[in-house]
Amino acid sequence: MKNITVIKIGGSTFSSRDTTIEDIVSLQKKDKPLVVVHGGGSTVTGWLNRQGITTKFVRGERVTDLPSLEVVTAVLAGLVNKEITAAVNIRGGRAVGISGVDGSLIESRMKDKDMGYVGLVEKVNPAILEVLLKDGFVPVVSPVSLYSLDRPVGAPGIMNVNGDPIAGELVAALGAKRLIFLTDVEGIKDKSGNIISQLAKKEAEAMIASGVIDGGMIPKVNACIKALNAGAITRIIDGRKPHALLKEVENGDGGTTIIKLKRGV
Repeated sequence: MKNITVIKIGGSTFSSRDTTIEDIVSLQKKDKPLVVVHGGGSTVTGWLNRQGITTKFVRGERVTDLPSLEVVTAVLAGLVNKEITAAVNIRGGRAVGISGVDGSLIESRMKDKDMGYVGLVEKVNPAILEVLLKDGFVPVVSPVSLYSLDRPVGAPGIMNVNGDPIAGELVAALGAKRLIFLTDVEGIKDKSGNIISQLAKKEAEAMIASGVIDGGMIPKVNACIKALNAGAITRIIDGRKPHALLKEVENGDGGTTIIKLKRGV
């Protein structure tokens, strides 16, 4: 329980998730405690389109009205979560699919009224994860949360939350050893497009402020900083490569590591 690894699987890497699932099973069989957080935004968009619901994004986040929330919940907490959970179990692993609603795992408040039912994480109750980990299961967590704080009468009890900050929050709550983001890029790049192998916290914050780090990488980096402050190793790697997760845990090759300070600084 002291060596927990939290893994964030991005929706954009789902096409190559077969080796990720195999890696999860392999690591579990080596008694490595794992928590998986998944995305699935592209799948949500596809289902919204089928329902004739327009998708709108602001600063990389989906504006979530009530019809959108219903689809988000059905797809992320249902279809995507159970597909990943089933894939682990079929390959001989032991996984349980849950959402941030289950066991009041993730409690949130409304982030911005203009964004609709998009949550800002305020509290993590990791008891359900601790029970599952103790019993040898891999919790597979979908990024919907309990709307429990400042909720108006009659409002839904569920909120849509970006999975990246959830991953960082879970690391902090569990005292996890490592946070790994499996993404569709090789790592964080500088202005010239070169991969930065090690990035100090202050450098990362400056790159966000200057716009070098932008879009969907911003919540990932912020989640890494959250985990880093809690004492975890934080890594952003290319999840498209075969067996990227297994190689990462065994060797730690490639990608970007966010650290507190560089040597000599």
